[in-house]
Amino acid sequence: MSKIYFQGTFGAYSHIASLSIDPIAEIIPCKTFDECFLKASNEEDSKIVIPESNRITGNIGIEYLIFKYRLNIYAEYFQKIEHNLLGQPGVKVKDIKEVYSHAQALSQCSKFIKENNLNENVRADTAGSAEMISKNKNKYEAAIASSLSATIYGLEIIQKNIENEKGNLTRFLVMGKNILQPDFSKKKYITSFLFKLKSKPAALYQSLGGFAINGVNLTKLQSYPEKNSFNSFFFLCDLDGHIEEQKVQKSLEELGLHCEDFHVLGVFDADPIREKKS
Repeated sequence: MSKIYFQGTFGAYSHIASLSIDPIAEIIPCKTFDECFLKASNEEDSKIVIPESNRITGNIGIEYLIFKYRLNIYAEYFQKIEHNLLGQPGVKVKDIKEVYSHAQALSQCSKFIKENNLNENVRADTAGSAEMISKNKNKYEAAIASSLSATIYGLEIIQKNIENEKGNLTRFLVMGKNILQPDFSKKKYITSFLFKLKSKPAALYQSLGGFAINGVNLTKLQSYPEKNSFNSFFFLCDLDGHIEEQKVQKSLEELGLHCEDFHVLGVFDADPIREKKS
């Protein structure tokens, strides 16, 4: 049986995504993202399911780990995020004084929290907050978490779908040590890579010219400082297309001329939800 590692506790959105991606895998929680990456680096046949960005609140903040471990990306998966107010059985919204959750979940439910005059308490993750509420058995406390968390920890959903915006999505990456990529066909693909430019004026501008000339669409380009540095940056980039396409190859060859570090992270099928989003 294959293994999937995720950050958090059972009931987390990463757990839900893992169940959707591979329902028969052995799904194992880790305390930190670093632990997830380390496990996958040491175990050839295991995978990790990692949240990379949220449609509303942006990047999750795992880019430095992608740069450090350079695991292969096998797939992307967009998980719908539906936040619920969880509490002790029989409790009403008016009874709640304190609400606990991850900072992003609290931010994504700020309107509900304000309308009901709740005191926010930031915790490491959503499901962990639900687990804590379950143990405390205090009717004045609630957690913002998934419906799966309610089932796992014996809590009641006091109010469903309390997020500010409906249709919120988190993009997850499925990653691992082994290098795998799909054969090039007529499907839609994403090629993901990282690079660090040579130190010279207008380096980024010059390096991106090849993509424009060859008609290659960049869907993501973000810069991140190297660890313990404020003047050395690396870039994470996604493009539409398969690395075996001639126009993609030409673009990457042009980019390579300007780089002191270049690494392909993966080629994978574009999630069909991209078509719906656009």
